[in-house]
Amino acid sequence: MKHFLRVLTQLLVFLYCKCLWRGLKFVIRKLTGRCELQRICYNNKPGARRTLKIESSLKCSKHELLQSAINVHPDSVEKTIDDIMSLKKINPDTNPQLGISLQACLLQIVGYRNLVVEVEKLRREPYDCENRAHEEMLMKLWKELRPDSPLSGRISKQWCEIGFQGNDPKTDFRGMGLLGLHNLLYFAEHDKATALQVLHDSLQPKHSRSHLQHALSPSCTSCTHTFLFFCSCFFFIPITVMRRNVSKAEASKMSKAEWDKKKFDKAIGYSFAIVGINITDLAHSLLVSGALKTHLYNVAPEMPSLVHFQQTFCYLMQEFHKFWIEEDPCDIMEFNRVRTKFHKRVLKQLKNPDMALCPHFTASDLHLVNL
Repeated sequence: MKHFLRVLTQLLVFLYCKCLWRGLKFVIRKLTGRCELQRICYNNKPGARRTLKIESSLKCSKHELLQSAINVHPDSVEKTIDDIMSLKKINPDTNPQLGISLQACLLQIVGYRNLVVEVEKLRREPYDCENRAHEEMLMKLWKELRPDSPLSGRISKQWCEIGFQGNDPKTDFRGMGLLGLHNLLYFAEHDKATALQVLHDSLQPKHSRSHLQHALSPSCTSCTHTFLFFCSCFFFIPITVMRRNVSKAEASKMSKAEWDKKKFDKAIGYSFAIVGINITDLAHSLLVSGALKTHLYNVAPEMPSLVHFQQTFCYLMQEFHKFWIEEDPCDIMEFNRVRTKFHKRVLKQLKNPDMALCPHFTASDLHLVNL
């Protein structure tokens, strides 16, 4: 019965899209004197809501010209708009704003597609220690995050101080390639104060319930701790984390300060660089799936660029840091649970076509706003 209802629903949707909807569009055009593209542009303000509707209309059109419009080269956008106006028999002299609006929408659509290609190219490019440009970026990342601590050597345990898993960071970029390094360096360069604060907090986590700070012992930031966290994030290897249990009898005899300290003993930070690469993967998945269209169409007046994507990464890093503290995980084994929950929250926010990050980028002040 369920299968029959599913098939019936699909059939009705198909008939609606192929017959009834096109017939309805024809009637509306005769009544209003405007085609669907005109109605969308005139009835919706600039941003994701309008561009998403234009994109859907072009994809579902029966005309090959309209269907192929979303795949044109950026240099051909203006000519494509002229062809669309001619096909729809729209006089550009009497409808000057339509051409401008369509061009802005089409540039956003084409730009998003090109951004996906550019990001994917960076993701697929492996880190090469023989490549001077790659090495310079990595060394610059260290200088931005540890300006007062000279690096003893290219291969050094010091890399663990900024959250890499071992002596050589190149192995940590295998999942996201150069994209991970580009994002981390952008965060460290363009919002240095926030990046340093997040790094500091990741080494000395704040307990969300008491709003106090407790400096973890040096062993918590050692390469061993970072390696365990790396395994938890990327390989899902079961790891047992030793924690001190407190009996009811002991708890009843403790002062508030002692109890707070016991709670802090369970609070474990995270490895900054490893999490940055992991959040890069999250941002990449949002981009490829199309979920980021809402944000990018709202903040990029024309073509979304790599800078917009990197700004999004900075926002996600800061928000994940806050979310991690709010979730108050017992240990690093909860990272995947917290990340999945954070991912779902971001997806839910991006389903609102009027939602976007602040249009003027300052990661310290970024938050979702209703435009």
